[in-house]
Amino acid sequence: MSTLVSRTVTKLLSRQCTTCPLTRFDAHLRYSHWFPSVMALKTSPPLRAEPTKKKKVDPKREQQRKERLRKKIKRLEKVPPELIPIDDFITPVRYRDETRVRTPPQLPFEERERRALLLKEWSRYKQSQHEAEMEAITQALEAQREALEELKLESEELYCAALKPDPLLLPLHQQGPSYTPPKHSYEPPEGKYNDITKVHVQ
Repeated sequence: MSTLVSRTVTKLLSRQCTTCPLTRFDAHLRYSHWFPSVMALKTSPPLRAEPTKKKKVDPKREQQRKERLRKKIKRLEKVPPELIPIDDFITPVRYRDETRVRTPPQLPFEERERRALLLKEWSRYKQSQHEAEMEAITQALEAQREALEELKLESEELYCAALKPDPLLLPLHQQGPSYTPPKHSYEPPEGKYNDITKVHVQ
């Protein structure tokens, strides 16, 4: 029925004046329900869906279910929650024995003096190294400041560009020397272990 009415309206509109913008009718929008004409009848597409039927629930059974749930919640509230022990924070008893004290080795007087002098020499070396690094950093900052002042006198645009941070500087990845060179023929173990983790059931 709606298709017949739509065709009739289309024929009537096609006979009208095509120069008037109010009576102009686009043929490619004729049967589209998304962009219907102003004069056309607007119909929604059929959905062909059936609403789901609700199951009839016995009110007495529903009340019994709620009562059982309420009793279960009350029973759980009476029992205090059991805390799971954390084995990492518990020191075993065999480690609390105060008699297990390792006596430090008795060094001779010459060895103790040699170690004390070696430690003092190492401290003097690290202090001189730190002072040399601080002096190099101070000189680099002073040279940078003088270069920026000279650049500002030459060009203001270059000075502003020099003050901008370098986006390619970070992230910086460096790899220094290691204590021992890598062994190319080394095959790492597969990592077999015995799992002794305790499982606590609450």
